[in-house]
Amino acid sequence: MINFLKLFNILIFIVFASNIVLAYFFDTLFLEQEKITQLQVLSIILLIDVIIVLLLVKIFYNDPISELKYLIQKFYIWELKWKDINIKKSLNPNINYIVIFFWKTLDTLKNIKDEFLHWKEIKWEVSIWKEIQEKMLLKKDIKVPSLNIVAKSKPAWEIGGDSYDIIKQWENYYIYVWDATWHWVWAGFIMIMVNTLISAFAKIYTSGAQILANTNEVLKPRVKANLLMSLLLLRWNEDTKKIYMTGAGHEYLMIYKHKQKKCFRIKSGWVALWMIKNIHKLIKEQQVSFEPNDIIVLYSDWITEAINKPKRDWNEIMFWEDRLQEVIQNSPNISWKDYKSARTVFNNITIKLSQYMWYNPLQLDDITLATIEYKADDYNSEEDIPLEIPKDLITQWKW
Repeated sequence: MINFLKLFNILIFIVFASNIVLAYFFDTLFLEQEKITQLQVLSIILLIDVIIVLLLVKIFYNDPISELKYLIQKFYIWELKWKDINIKKSLNPNINYIVIFFWKTLDTLKNIKDEFLHWKEIKWEVSIWKEIQEKMLLKKDIKVPSLNIVAKSKPAWEIGGDSYDIIKQWENYYIYVWDATWHWVWAGFIMIMVNTLISAFAKIYTSGAQILANTNEVLKPRVKANLLMSLLLLRWNEDTKKIYMTGAGHEYLMIYKHKQKKCFRIKSGWVALWMIKNIHKLIKEQQVSFEPNDIIVLYSDWITEAINKPKRDWNEIMFWEDRLQEVIQNSPNISWKDYKSARTVFNNITIKLSQYMWYNPLQLDDITLATIEYKADDYNSEEDIPLEIPKDLITQWKW
């Protein structure tokens, strides 16, 4: 590599040497003939020096700096096309380093700007999907005459992969929770399709097994092979006062039996939606014994998989089903009553879960919780506890 300082010194030496040569030339050729004065000679030499210096500055400084300035201007107005860039190297290696550094900085900034704009576009699309999901899964204020239902869902990201819904069809009420294996837009899109199909098939079939089997048959060829959805559906018949469950690979159904003062859990089936195309013979609708003052709890897996530390270190302990069962069983009664309510159980699970997570919840997955109470004849909502949980009991945890 050429040493710039040596080269510059050589050029300066050449300029001084040329001054001496020019001075001697003009002195011998013109001054002796008295055609020009000494002042004119000096002026000519000075002009030649200026021209030489300007050429040196242009070659060593102005050209690369001007090109860099041009690139910056094009970058500002977003018209910079990197394939058209051809950086001309200066004879000055130090200037080359500076130009290349700033050129690479511009390239990095351009990539950051591209990614930022792309991310803004993704965020905009996600916000649209979130709005669509919220509107399509808007929880209508459906009142089931004989039941009290408290249900809430909290996504871990903008678009959730699990939630719940309540559908009324004649004398039947379908209450279900689900959990998709993926998250974000794809899971939200699948969730909307499942919800739509269940709503449609509920107008054709009564059995929850028929509804889910046909939903699975329609969607199986249309979803990715590695995407699954677990689902637990309850059908409450208001005329007969009976409840039926259909499980598709979801969590346990927890049920607190008032007469026994004990909480039990029932398996919900092993086959999830989209594991195989035909599940008509694999899932069944079964009746569950449900009497006044009994409470059913539906939940997604982040309830039982919540950890007892603010971050994972592989020594954490999960909440698990046994602890959830115990929390349900030990939930308080309504004041002046000998029975629990959907509110007391829901709030107690929320409070105990928050305490277990040391009031600093690390939510790595969507979470859904629903408590369903078979109302007693003497139930009065004004005697029940408020739906809102005191902030000092849950701190950072909010549904």
